[in-house]
Amino acid sequence: MAPDDDDLTDDDGYDEDDDAVESVVTVEVTGLSIFAAVGVTEAEREVGTRILLDLRMDVGECDATVTDMVEDTVDYAQVCQTAWLVAQERPYRTLERLCSVIADRILADFPVEYVWVKAAKPEPPIPLPVGEVSVEVSREPAD
Repeated sequence: MAPDDDDLTDDDGYDEDDDAVESVVTVEVTGLSIFAAVGVTEAEREVGTRILLDLRMDVGECDATVTDMVEDTVDYAQVCQTAWLVAQERPYRTLERLCSVIADRILADFPVEYVWVKAAKPEPPIPLPVGEVSVEVSREPAD
């Protein structure tokens, strides 16, 4: 009697031949809501504002696809904590600078091949009705 397909999987339900498949992993966080001192005017930096962050990191080949271990990938909870800490370290005049510093810190602290950071200000303090303004910055590690 020939084994059926269910007999070829391990206890976790994964085919034993999956080890031969290469996977490229992207970790993404959307809608991280933080409060930070970001604004062109001194008053805006003193009061602070809500910022929504989206983060995308290309991890490349990632052992966690096989091991199922958090330490074999980028821990998105730690990435969120890092982004929040960067935003708390000092006031920023522009979203461009905030995104750049977050991207640089992620590249320095985590094993990623590429990072993309988007920061949005919902209902920014401008004299026209706008839902949000946002800035995106992307970076790769320096050679």
